[in-house]
Amino acid sequence: MQEPKDDKNRKKAFFNSKGVTYFTKRTERTLFFIMTLIMLFWGILTKFGFLTG
Repeated sequence: MQEPKDDKNRKKAFFNSKGVTYFTKRTERTLFFIMTLIMLFWGILTKFGFLTG
């Protein structure tokens, strides 16, 4: 049996208030983890000469 969806009780990953964006702790950690992986792959590609100009 499915539980009824209640949007008021569910936390949003991020929201904007008065021009400031607020993230949940989990969203912030996930975002920075993904950015770290991107920088790691970028560094590896640069080291092997795939991204040199």
